[in-house]
Amino acid sequence: MRKVVSVSLGSSKRDKSIKTTLFGLEIVIQRIGTDGSIQKAIEIIKELDGQVDAFGLGGTDLYIYLGEERYILHSSKKIVQAAKITPVFDGSIMKSILETKTIQFLTKNHVIDFNGLQTLVVCGSDRYGISKALENSGARVTYGDCMFILGLPIKINSFEKLGKVGKIIAPIVTRLPISWLYPIGKSQEVNKPGRYSYLFTQNDLIVGDFHLIYKNMPEDLYGKTIITNTVTNENIDSFRERGVSLLVTTTPNFEGRSFGTNVVEAMLASILKKVPSIGEFENLIKREEFKPRIERLNY
Repeated sequence: MRKVVSVSLGSSKRDKSIKTTLFGLEIVIQRIGTDGSIQKAIEIIKELDGQVDAFGLGGTDLYIYLGEERYILHSSKKIVQAAKITPVFDGSIMKSILETKTIQFLTKNHVIDFNGLQTLVVCGSDRYGISKALENSGARVTYGDCMFILGLPIKINSFEKLGKVGKIIAPIVTRLPISWLYPIGKSQEVNKPGRYSYLFTQNDLIVGDFHLIYKNMPEDLYGKTIITNTVTNENIDSFRERGVSLLVTTTPNFEGRSFGTNVVEAMLASILKKVPSIGEFENLIKREEFKPRIERLNY
């Protein structure tokens, strides 16, 4: 049996423990939210270090990948350094792999026709893989990085421009407190559409991190398609009530829950009992045939 613990800066209301089987091995998955406390996350990791097979780091990233460039979020680095024995996975590698495969799966199986589809990616800098895959599939993409993260009225309309803007602001942004950039703790429970939420209305497909979507989404999402990651049943109900037509999660459904990519990454690492290479992660996903979760909410 393997045990994986995801320590998240998110709300403790989203905590969940399950048992599942992967490659014939039983895996216990536990998600522990710290309600935005970095210090509590550090304490939990120190307490469980060496007692579990792998940690996931949720509610934040350790790395942001922009093409070949990798940037470290300094506030997250403090948390990861608390582990001296058990490896910690933020899901950034798995995010790129699974999200790219999700677009390929949806295209191949005629679930979504991306060609010419008006698409909003709420933050492309932390969704570089899916952003590239969307444009390669013909989607007409608007990236909300500057608007939803920095509050600046700068609309990015191409993957090429996303990379250029990202490489300018990443060295600065990665040194800011995570709470300035992303909803953590109780702020994850707040839906407060701002002046840029009109972009949700203008686009038919909404893509990105669930908490950024939830924070900024308007009441009316009639007929929209959402591609996101970790969701609870309550989250799904909120999409259904707003009229969302189709929900896709890039991570599989484990016992009714779509966990974040940090959990999937930690699970696969626990199977191998080591820190896998990108190629080893890809081989495991191919063997298990991970598929996105597809929910038709209003049809």
